[in-house]
Amino acid sequence: MVFTLGKNTYPSPLEGYEDAPPLSDEKNEDGKSFKNPERKSLSKAYHEFPDPLDKGRRGGFDVHIYYFQSNETQTQYAKELWERIRLEFPELRIYRFWDRPVGPHPVAMFEVNIFTPAQFGAFIGWLAVYRGPLSVLIHPNTVEDGSHMEIERHNHSERAIWMGERIPLDLARFG
Repeated sequence: MVFTLGKNTYPSPLEGYEDAPPLSDEKNEDGKSFKNPERKSLSKAYHEFPDPLDKGRRGGFDVHIYYFQSNETQTQYAKELWERIRLEFPELRIYRFWDRPVGPHPVAMFEVNIFTPAQFGAFIGWLAVYRGPLSVLIHPNTVEDGSHMEIERHNHSERAIWMGERIPLDLARFG
């Protein structure tokens, strides 16, 4: 089954589980959460990003950490966070500390690339605690057929995850 919403199509989240037995309504000891069926092994999503996420040089996710460049306190906090990330997570790709808007990003920022589900879990959990007053855009990098600009627009908007206040991007840059 495929769902069409607007101009986008989405495969059913149950794709590959069409023949699974019905789920139980039985609750766990907490009386609120449901008992799930047992699996023989963990989902492979624990070890590799699912398609169409980029498993190559770009990495599966970009993390843009924003700060208002005219706010001295935010600028200093962002610089210290950038340094801490470089010290704490040297295996991640960390880009330049921009002091002005760049691309579709309307305020200053720096970018971090994530390459594995383990890095995603460790870094995003850590960032939830240490991002302080800064807003963060997390968007996937995907390998798909179609217009590169349309795919980038989709990844920066509908597939985006935000921490903190959402900052409107200049999506017109994607055509």
